[in-house]
Amino acid sequence: MASESNSVACGGNDGSKPLFRDVNADEEPETTEIESLCMQCGKNGVTRLMLTRIPMFREVILMSFSCPHCNASNNEIQPGAPLQDTGVRYSFRVQQLQDINRQMVKSEYASFYIPELEFEVPAKTQKGVISTVEGIIQRTITALEQDQIIRRATDPVTAAKIDEFISKLKEYLEVKSPFTVILDDPAGNSFVDNPYAPTNDPCLATEHYTRTPEQDLQLGISQLALNSDGQERVIPINSDSDAVTPDEVLSLPSNCPMCNSPCENKMKVVKIPYFKEVVIMSLTCETCGHRSNEIKTGGGVSEKGVKFTLTIASAVDLNRDVLKSETAIVIVPELDFEAESGGLSGRFTTVEGLLSSIKTQLVSANPFSMGDSNQQLKFTEFIGKLNEIITGSLLNVHIILDDPAGNSFIQNPYAPDHDPCLVVENYVRTYEQNDTLGLNDMKTENYS
Repeated sequence: MASESNSVACGGNDGSKPLFRDVNADEEPETTEIESLCMQCGKNGVTRLMLTRIPMFREVILMSFSCPHCNASNNEIQPGAPLQDTGVRYSFRVQQLQDINRQMVKSEYASFYIPELEFEVPAKTQKGVISTVEGIIQRTITALEQDQIIRRATDPVTAAKIDEFISKLKEYLEVKSPFTVILDDPAGNSFVDNPYAPTNDPCLATEHYTRTPEQDLQLGISQLALNSDGQERVIPINSDSDAVTPDEVLSLPSNCPMCNSPCENKMKVVKIPYFKEVVIMSLTCETCGHRSNEIKTGGGVSEKGVKFTLTIASAVDLNRDVLKSETAIVIVPELDFEAESGGLSGRFTTVEGLLSSIKTQLVSANPFSMGDSNQQLKFTEFIGKLNEIITGSLLNVHIILDDPAGNSFIQNPYAPDHDPCLVVENYVRTYEQNDTLGLNDMKTENYS
């Protein structure tokens, strides 16, 4: 894109409309014009910006540059969605020819890797795209073939190696043998289609992880600083070491996840009787009216994990309070459904509210299951049954809340007496669960 200078004309947000708006055929798209330096002739051209939203995906910024002096032009698209709280890693096993048509969203921060071929498309080497496994591999083949004629004349040895590698890539497009595709995005804005949604895909593994300091540095949300001994260390940008008092309400600047307009995220530390200290976070957008809340436990990981099994015997059970931490798994056996930990943020709500959040998350996180998708009928049937549970018309359904960290609970309205509809089990975590929580790598003894 051309170099930018002064803003001249435009459009712009008047504060009463969302920053990112849906494209409407009845309204003229609002654009912003910026006078920019043309990199071809050195004179000034015009860059036009439009902030919009792709249906069933996220916000994007469309940019188009044109120079009236030399007629140079180009266009570009950049993501407008904010960075997610965690990174995401998709591991997909390609076993048959139709698997290479699996749709995926790859952000510019995501890396695309095929271990069997030792082939990688590093982060920030391609712009963000909505494509398929075949599309990304085919784009790589096209890029490698672009300068092969010159290489064969100037460096035949390298050209021969590239030809051999291109032949291997074309064999992978024919799926002559199974292979694995890994899409790793520390920004959390990438996605791989699950045609079996809402049930698990046996060929697709999804992992949400905490970013490393180096990844935070790559994303621009941390910076390097020098210790007293002159060594470099990574610290968060605008970090504040002041302690938060229990009665203090923090107000932090943020952006609305729906329209991306500026808003405030309020946080408060609360002590729940007979449980733990938690942090309640609430966000309200005055522009589009979106509201969201989230809860995080302030205490450490419990000695044992906890598993709640609730039988919804009547509509009254839907009103029970539920505290679900971000490490908890939600299972509905009758629907053959399991929500992985990290897929739904921690929240303090009711059983009805938890199921409604799951329904909203499924619809928004599986855009390829809508429209003319082959799995549309199955997905719609599942959502219909979930609605029956939410409205109380489908009873004797079990809700399982399994939290290896022990930071979740379901209300017992009969306390301290026994609850006939609720079973609580405390269990010893497995090695794999401790590894997921990061406990196996912790050293708490012999520091001296």
